Amino acid sequence: MGIETELLFEMQLDIPPAYQVGPAPTGARIIAPIVGGTVKGPKISGKVLNSGGDWMVVGADGTMIIDVRCAIEAEDGTVIYVTYGGRIAIPAEAAPEVFNPETVDAVDPSRYYFRSTPLFEVGLGTPHAWLNSVVAVGTGKFIKGGVKYTVYAVK
Repeated sequence: MGIETELLFEMQLDIPPAYQVGPAPTGARIIAPIVGGTVKGPKISGKVLNSGGDWMVVGADGTMIIDVRCAIEAEDGTVIYVTYGGRIAIPAEAAPEVFNPETVDAVDPSRYYFRSTPLFEVGLGTPHAWLNSVVAVGTGKFIKGGVKYTVYAVK
């Protein structure tokens, strides 16, 4: 039996320059605040609240381990808490373009690996409470000023 997915939404996160903690026992720590964004899709639309961040660790092999927490406010006013982990692996030849704000938007996301596993927490009795029972997967893309995700529910 294979895995089937259903598109939930596309989400763009506005991320100002990150804080570089530097080398630590687990890897190089980077803290990237999330200050806003948009959500648009067949299941959820709304805005990303100024509410969280990514507490990323870059391992010795260059793989980025993401640890994101943020909140979405759906168009109907429902607040949705989102947490997700994931992995980002950027080949050395793509890194200069990905990390350059002038070229990042032109980089095809197939040139690097950027995946996430969102989970949701929503108040019971709200129109989006069904998200409490969903496991999701996402594909990511770096963009100027942040990141963009396409998020799918696993059926």
